[in-house]
Amino acid sequence: MKTEHVMIGVSMAAALATLPLTALASASNAALAGLTITEAPRVTQTIDNRVVSALGNTHLSMLDSLAPARAVTDSTPMNHMQLVLRRSALRTTALSQLIAAQHDRSSPKFHQWLTPAEYGRAFGVADTDISAVTSWLISQGFKVNGVLANKMQIDFSGTAGQVRQAFHTQENHYIVNKVSHIANASDISMPAALHSVVVGVAGLNDFRPQALHQQPKIAQFNTSSQRFKIQLAPGANTRIGGAPAPMVNFNGGVRGFAPYDMQTMYNTSPLYGSGVTGKGITIAVVEDQDMDVSDWPNFVSQFGLGGYGGTFKQFQPLLSPDTGNCTDPGGNSPTGESIETVLDSEYATAIAPGASIWVATCNDAGSSNFFGGVFTAASNLINGASRPNVISASYGFGEGFTDTPSKTAIDMMWAQADAEGISVFVSTGDSGSNPSFNGSIINGRPAIDANSFASSPNDTSVGGSDTADVLDGTSSKYFNTTLNPVYGSAKSYVPEITWNQSCGNTRAAKDLIHGSALQFCKNALIYDPQGDYVTSESGSGGASSVDRKPAWQRIVHGAAKDQSRDLPDISLFAGSYGGYSSVILCTGAYPCKPNFSSPVVLEGGTSLSSPMFAGIQALIDQGMVSAGGSVNQGNAAPTLYELARNEFGGPAGSVPSTLAACNADNGSGGTSQCVFHNITDGGNATQCVQLQGQTTTDCYFYGTIQNLQGAGQAKIGLTSSSATKYDKTTAAFAAKAGWSFANGLGSVNTANLLSAWKSFNGL
Repeated sequence: MKTEHVMIGVSMAAALATLPLTALASASNAALAGLTITEAPRVTQTIDNRVVSALGNTHLSMLDSLAPARAVTDSTPMNHMQLVLRRSALRTTALSQLIAAQHDRSSPKFHQWLTPAEYGRAFGVADTDISAVTSWLISQGFKVNGVLANKMQIDFSGTAGQVRQAFHTQENHYIVNKVSHIANASDISMPAALHSVVVGVAGLNDFRPQALHQQPKIAQFNTSSQRFKIQLAPGANTRIGGAPAPMVNFNGGVRGFAPYDMQTMYNTSPLYGSGVTGKGITIAVVEDQDMDVSDWPNFVSQFGLGGYGGTFKQFQPLLSPDTGNCTDPGGNSPTGESIETVLDSEYATAIAPGASIWVATCNDAGSSNFFGGVFTAASNLINGASRPNVISASYGFGEGFTDTPSKTAIDMMWAQADAEGISVFVSTGDSGSNPSFNGSIINGRPAIDANSFASSPNDTSVGGSDTADVLDGTSSKYFNTTLNPVYGSAKSYVPEITWNQSCGNTRAAKDLIHGSALQFCKNALIYDPQGDYVTSESGSGGASSVDRKPAWQRIVHGAAKDQSRDLPDISLFAGSYGGYSSVILCTGAYPCKPNFSSPVVLEGGTSLSSPMFAGIQALIDQGMVSAGGSVNQGNAAPTLYELARNEFGGPAGSVPSTLAACNADNGSGGTSQCVFHNITDGGNATQCVQLQGQTTTDCYFYGTIQNLQGAGQAKIGLTSSSATKYDKTTAAFAAKAGWSFANGLGSVNTANLLSAWKSFNGL
């Protein structure tokens, strides 16, 4: 039933009786001592449906230039939308102060983490205001499924017709990049009396972030060459929107990295001998599809990880009381599983073999929310009774594909995780300076953007690196020619460059043609007139257009002199130029057998980098507990930047000798005493195109392809901050000493990182 007036005088008790509100914590927390968190209700006027106004930026502005294919029928279900609430300025300031204090060693609130209920009581919207909003939703015919413990989100369901009536916006079908989507055509409007406590609705469109892995490759091991031979499927798609054809053919086969190789490169192995394996620490990987549960024990057995005591479980994280927003997405079978889920779970274990791995999955179809199952899984964990120590999310989409309520919900979610002590790691993306084009080519959009899932100041964003040995011809220095009993070959740390599979790879250009990336691309255009090798595949980085730069990101040499939250913070191996190196997966369809007697899957992407760093954090967490510290560390980034300042120097003044000493180019001998391997060579400027009828900005065009992969005439270029000049000052983005948009602070020596982390915390 729809009414013209909803009076605030409705008793709070009656309103709360309709929802499963989570009870407040009864015990006090030292972290909240001295904080001013009491406030009066902000909804103080009668809620009148005749007095409405728009909430700005509550639709995707990128759709304004597109004609809808058709309207969504009124009967279409809109399930588990999230009404995103707006906390008061007082509580916003108090939360920022608390999180800063939780990371300040000199504060009595240092590492004093909150429960979800404590968080909601201190920093959520007041119960009376929640009661007013939920009463209005019910009056519009919506079903209110529940209020999250954080008191910042109301889960509700209805139909497209109810959305149109209540929020004064039409849900339409749109075709974007040949894919059909649902989205609201305009900003929503709602009673003006509620504006002070409502940001908007997350879940009015279905533009969800995508898994950030490469196209998986099936490969057969050759015992003579100790390499894998890629088995290309007949008719494999190499056209625009699909996986690019390999630019380099390795006739002798390609390299498959085992967990041993990652452990050796990032120096985790010495910690295992001292008992630091991640034992007692829980890593949750959040997903929207299941995996075959037989994969994980097969992986552990194949690579000799069974003696460390790690555990695995796959489940759907539910709220208490359950709102019904997380259902099993399915896929627990060899043919239906998600490669992303397999990759995340196996390579978190590869680094932290003693940790408990939670594969938390929720169904996209069970939620209309913008981020679907991945967002729901993470949010439910963070608001749940049983929470992990570490979360890895290997998904993303650019901020240009994200409406304000959805972006607000993401940032609130990661801030809550930080306040609870959960360390969150998010992949930055696999398509260079715009993370929205994984597996395709940047086109028809600004070529520079940042992953909206990673650009919160309360998570640690993880970019992608590549080993330099193949291009440099130094593989024999860093790798054995014969695999060891656990299928590894790495001898030590290997110099790293930015992962970039396009002709924009400056290190490839220097080594292969002794020239610039621009000349390399122009040369490639001569030999590739159809654009079959054009790709944007590269580790992503960029500046947020939404979130401001946190104070800790300003303190290190090389920090961008902007006001934006910049990505990435850190990098680990993600892939290689030409596709020569990948990690080995054990899947249901291609299980690992002794000596790889049958085909396996080779994989990469920043989807690999994030769970590996989650594994590193699990080692840090256990090491801190062993030294008498807190089991939870919260957001890792503030500590990482403080430690990097010790090696790289500050944003101004002279730099220490360790800036040069810790250059990744120095290899294992030169960087053995360093915490960071500062990646200074390469960059993630990649190819971008402009097809007829499109506009692609932030792209320096250097040529034209008459029929790009069968899609018609296209201008082709490299991602750049200038449309008229392309060099290392405009390329988006070049690696450099200190922090960079290409690789953040670089990669890490984990044993040294743990030692420095302990020292930084006075242990």
